[in-house]
Formats: sequence, structure tokens, C-alpha cells
Amino acid sequence: SHGFVPSECPPMGLETLKIDDFQLHASTMRRYGLGAHRGRLNIQAGLYDDDLYDGAWCAGRNDPLQWLEVDARRLTKFTGVITQGRSSLWSSDWVTSYKVLVSNDSHTWVTLKNGSQDLVSNVLFPVAAVARYIRVNPRSWFNRGSICMRVEILGCPMPDSQNYYHRRNEITTTDNLDFKHHSYKEMRHLMKVVNEMCPNITRIYNIGKSHSGQKLYAIEISDNPGEHEPGEPEFRYTAGSHGNEVLGRELLLLLMQFMCQEYLSGSPRIRHLVHETRIHLLPSVNPDGYDKALEVGSELSGWSLGRWSQDGVDIHHNFPDLNSILWEAETKKWIPRKMLNHHVPIPEWYQSKNSTVAAETRALVSWMEKIPFVLGGNLQGGELVVTFPYDRTRSQGVSREQTPTPDDHVFRWLAFSYASTHRLMTDARRRVCHTEDFAKEDGTINGASWHTAAGSMNDFSYLHTNCFELSMYVGCDKFPHESELAEEWENNRESLLVFMEQVHRGIKGIVWDMQGRGIANATIQVEGIGHDIRTAADGDYWRLLNPGEYSITVRAEGYSASSKVCEVGYDIGATRCDFTVSRTNLSRIKEIMERYNKQPIRQPLRPPVRQLQARRPGPRHRLPVQCRNNYLTDMFTSFILASNIF
Repeated sequence: SHGFVPSECPPMGLETLKIDDFQLHASTMRRYGLGAHRGRLNIQAGLYDDDLYDGAWCAGRNDPLQWLEVDARRLTKFTGVITQGRSSLWSSDWVTSYKVLVSNDSHTWVTLKNGSQDLVSNVLFPVAAVARYIRVNPRSWFNRGSICMRVEILGCPMPDSQNYYHRRNEITTTDNLDFKHHSYKEMRHLMKVVNEMCPNITRIYNIGKSHSGQKLYAIEISDNPGEHEPGEPEFRYTAGSHGNEVLGRELLLLLMQFMCQEYLSGSPRIRHLVHETRIHLLPSVNPDGYDKALEVGSELSGWSLGRWSQDGVDIHHNFPDLNSILWEAETKKWIPRKMLNHHVPIPEWYQSKNSTVAAETRALVSWMEKIPFVLGGNLQGGELVVTFPYDRTRSQGVSREQTPTPDDHVFRWLAFSYASTHRLMTDARRRVCHTEDFAKEDGTINGASWHTAAGSMNDFSYLHTNCFELSMYVGCDKFPHESELAEEWENNRESLLVFMEQVHRGIKGIVWDMQGRGIANATIQVEGIGHDIRTAADGDYWRLLNPGEYSITVRAEGYSASSKVCEVGYDIGATRCDFTVSRTNLSRIKEIMERYNKQPIRQPLRPPVRQLQARRPGPRHRLPVQCRNNYLTDMFTSFILASNIF
């Protein structure tokens, strides 16, 4: 199927679920979990072989009389069919040849002909067929397996303004955007066009290179591109760490066009977002993988072609496993004496040249350390759910287990803010993508309770930087057909904006010294939450919090701790909570000693020894005050130097 020629008609939507379960019928089925409703291209099986959600339609009998049928519910020009075998860890079931039949009433069937031969295993039909129903009739199958299929039908609905089903499902967009799949060169060109349209609020830069040398381009959207403004939070969206999950890449390209257009047209919402936030969009983390998937196209890239980097690494799970380091320190009661509960350092082995770390991952780590991001989202594909940390289970050998962070309530709110504003994620009536019904969980899930994975971008971001990072699985279909992009944009547009606005929730402020200078790397502690953050280079900070009252303590090396109560309201807009801290006496002494190169602070004005001997201080004879003070200062300084306290 690699010689696939693009059809004049798009996929009808078995994979995207536009075709609902009631439109799929079959001659027989082995059991419910292998019914006609599971015969969808790229559908994934559950973990176990007898799962209710299995990975194909499988016939109840193995004979040439079996069929899988699609009811288009209107006259349709059918132009092709794409088939796969069963998705299973345990079984090898696939069809090796089949006939295709069409009908207008589901009783009288016409077999499509290719010359004098019945049509067998072709992807595109030699001549399009207009009908309402289409059947795939397996004729031969893998000799050790059974009749099992996953299918997509290519077809164009014929014009019919009276058709109820079409009108009900039709979604149009009023946004004038470039709804197409963009190659690397086209992506770069589009970013340049956006930059030229909005030069005052955009800047293109790259964070590094892929394994094959393609630059990883990002666009910044801000009222002062190129500089961090004290008090203004930094936000990021990334996409395409799995190169075959391309919807996120296109959504970010659409988002940058949309924000530029809306800014120019004076939209108060977008103008406020741009003026108050520094936004970074990185649409393609794994351009090498994307190229592989693009080469065979949206319908034939399958489930995993292009997922990994050029050198075979899953970039999203290629970060250092800091969870283990933190949890071991907690078990040994090292926190906070030997180790802090935040900014966990990267282990040395990870930084060595020989470690299996992708070039793309190293570029991301450097970018995440360089910019004081507050909130981030990485767009994934193949599901409809938002996941939040931790992504790794704490218990060894457990594949699924609720593993919350100290900021679990904040993460749950952030995840819900995206899911609840998505057109489909929280819709209880929607059909599950594959095996999990996430709509029951409000379209969100703790990553580790879905499936455990060490070294995720989300866990690393939370434990090594200040940034709260979540994953948005933005659609059932990893690589939707171009004709689906406008609808997918409508599904995700509001969510993308609402999630960005959440960066302004909680408290923010600046930590100053008594001279009004910002203090970098001061620790911001929230009472009752065992995860601290740090101030940025200018002394500014942002702490994401849900509404409520919080006792905040600031600590900085050489300064006295300072605490105050800060209240977070329900309206968007972080509460200002500044701190001014004073130097400790010890740090003052240290500073003075460093200034004088550890010499005594001033030379004592002692009387001569003979004079001291002649006038030993008795009850009525004491040293002069000035002399006595100098003597004590000298003794104190000598004691400090001798003790080598510093």
C-alpha cells in the first residue's frame, strides 16, 4: 500500500468516529468486543485478548460469506478502501484479499469490477461508484489466523440539502486560516508569513537541531519579542514530539495565524493575552519523524511510523527520571537538609556523551532551563484526554496507579480548563476512541493511573523547573485527513486559548532586597504544599494556585525569611504578592570580611603592654571605653577567622 495515490475523495470517518457505531454492520462477529463497531482503521486493542474493546472486527466464522458493511446514510461517491489486520499483542489475524460491493438498498449488491476480474485488495477503485451502502467481503486470510479487519472508506457525499444526518454533523469555521498539512519547508514559510504580518509582536528563533540537522523552530508572541519582562509570565505550547501525531503541529500553526489576525483586528481578548504574557509556540519537536509519516500520507502511516526520532528515541519519555531521585530522598528523610523538594538536579550520567539522549531532548532541556516558563502544554494525538503528572507510578512494578503531585488540585483544575472547553472531550455521549472512556473522568486523567512511564517531559518539567506541564491528546486520529483540519481547529480553538489564560492564576510578585534590587533564586514556599518554586533572574516569580488563602514564605541565602498571607480570587488575574527581605547579621559580617580580604575589621588602639601591666584593671581601674570596644571587636573578628566559619 506504499504506492498510494491520493484519492479525490477524503476518508468518510471510520477512524475519526464521524461514522457512528450504528452505521457499521457485519455478517457475524466472534464476540461483542470484536463487533462491527471495532472495524475502524487504526483502532487500538485493550491489553488483554478478551477485552471488551478489542482491535478489529472479527467474523464469527471463517468462510467467504462474511462481510463488513458501512451505511453512508446518503448517496456517496465511493473511490477507495484501506484495510488493516487486527491490533493485538497475542493474535495474527488479517485478510489477504477481498471483494468490494455497493448497494442502494442493502439487498441488491453489485460487485465492483476491475476489467473482467473481481476487485481484490486494491486501495483506489478504477472507477468511482455512487451508492449508499458499501461492503467489504474477505476472500482469503492469513492461514494461521482468522477473518479480522480494520477499514477506512474513501468517499464524497453527493449534494443533498435535505439530508438530516449531514446537516446535523456539519461544522464550518469562519476563520480564514491555512487548513492543510505543512511540510518542513512549508511550516518554516508559514511562520515567516506570520512574522511579516505581525512583526511587532512576533519573533522566530530555533532551540537547536534534530538528529538529521533540521532546526527546531519556535515563534514567540509578545508585546516585546526577544526579552523577558519582569512580572510577565512565560507560557509554552509544544507539539509533534511523536512525529506521526501531526494534529498538534497543525493546531499550533493555526493558532499563530489566528492570534496574529485577531491582534491586528483589535480583539480585546487576544490583545490582553499578548500584552500580559510571553507566549512560545514550538510546532514540531520531531521533524524527522514527521517527514517519515508525511511520506506515506495520513491514511497509511499507521499507528507508529514516524513516532520516534531519527535515532529511534521516544522524545517525550527521554528526560531524566527525577521522580526516583526525589522519592528516594524522601524515604531517607533527606528533605530539606540534604536535598530540596524542587529543582532536582539532572544526574551526571544523563549529561554524558554516551547516554541515550536524543538531540531534540537535549535542545528541549536547555530551552526549559533558559526561560522561566510558568505553564506549558504538549499536544499529542490518538486520544481525547488531558493528562497531568505524575506520569510514573511510585510503586515498583505497578503499571497503573494514581500518583499525585503535591500540586494535584492545581493540575486537576488546569487539565479540566482544557478538557471542559473542548467540543468533544467531556461529552458523555461521544464514542470512546479506543478502549478508555475518559469522558467519565471529565476528560482528564493522572498520567500514572493511565499507564506508567519514567522520564516524561511533564514530570521533568515539574521537578527540575518552575513550569507546570500537561499533555493534551487532541484527537482520536493521530494524522487526520486535510479535510478534517477545520473541524479539529473548531474542536480545540477555545481550549487552546483558555489554557493559555490559566498562566494568570495564583500569585505573582517580586522579591527585593532593602535597596530595591531583585533577588534571583529565592525560594517561594506555600504552607501545606510540599513543592517550592524559585524566583527568576530579576527576582520575579509566579506560583500557580487555586482560589483560597495561602501563607507564603520567602527564603533567600543571606537574607532573613519573610512570610505573609496572600489571597487568590476566582477571577483570572494573579494576586500581587511582593516581598522585601533584609540581610542577616551573619551575611553582613561575611560581606565585610570578603571586602577586607578576611583581615581584622580595624586595627586595635591598645595601650602598651607595660602600661597594661602597670595598670592592671581592678575594681576601680577599667580600660578606657574606646580601647575596650576595639579590643572586643578584634577578639570577635579573630575568633571568626580562626573558626573558619566562612
